[in-house]
Amino acid sequence: MMNAFLLAVQVGVNAERPERIVTTFGVDWPHLLAQVASFCIVCLILYRFAYRPVLKMLEVRRQQIAQGLANAEQIRAELARTEAQRQDVLTHANVQANKLIEEARAAAARVQEQETRKAIAVAEQIIIKAREAAAQDHDRMLADLKREVGRLVVQATATVTGKILTSEDQRRLVEETVRQVTA
Repeated sequence: MMNAFLLAVQVGVNAERPERIVTTFGVDWPHLLAQVASFCIVCLILYRFAYRPVLKMLEVRRQQIAQGLANAEQIRAELARTEAQRQDVLTHANVQANKLIEEARAAAARVQEQETRKAIAVAEQIIIKAREAAAQDHDRMLADLKREVGRLVVQATATVTGKILTSEDQRRLVEETVRQVTA
């Protein structure tokens, strides 16, 4: 029972407490409600004309930053792709350059071989012509020598025999001398 009495006293005390707080702090309900209404109006005006534009500006900035990050990522991807293409082009160019160098070396070797063959052929022609010229000179000189030897034999025979040789004798002596020289 005592608990019930204490509970009733506390409920009565608790009911007076809000009123006591209001009177202690000097709350004037009409002024409080007017101030709350003024505060709400100021909050609405600030929300409408100050806070909302700031939020919009922050959202626009957030979108711009997101767009900038996306663009930066696209640029990085494009740069990586461009670098890969550049490397491919350089590799392809190096392969082509090496191929061209090898082709140039092969062509130079072919040209050198052709020119060497031409030079050998020209040298052989010169040697053949020189041999032909030497053979012709040899034959001409041999014919001159035969004639000269034949003339000398005829002259020596005429001098030794003391007689004048006829043309038939001279021809016969020349032929004999030529046969002996040739053999």
